[in-house]
Amino acid sequence: MKKIEAIIKPFKLEEVKDALHDVGAEGMTVSEVKGFGRQKGHTEIYRGSEYTVDFLPKIKIELVLADSKVQEAVAAIIKAAKTGKIGDGKIFISGVEEAVRIRTEEKGENAV
Repeated sequence: MKKIEAIIKPFKLEEVKDALHDVGAEGMTVSEVKGFGRQKGHTEIYRGSEYTVDFLPKIKIELVLADSKVQEAVAAIIKAAKTGKIGDGKIFISGVEEAVRIRTEEKGENAV
């Protein structure tokens, strides 16, 4: 099993959610987060004063999938989240040793 963490622009959430549903992802966790990458934020002017916005609002999606579904899910996230502009986000993939569904005590891929 693999855990996919995707950091995307907030307005792309619905498109990514629908794309993941289409490839068979049954569940995910979504968090509102703030951060920056290469773009390093931006400057804005408020009441005549210029200030820097370092941390930009993003959405973090986390899901655990069977190894066989990972590449299809990653491709779906890229297709749905890509705007071609700086700040589109990142995808991180890591291994998951075990998963347990609390209600039924199922383990492994059955728990996901």
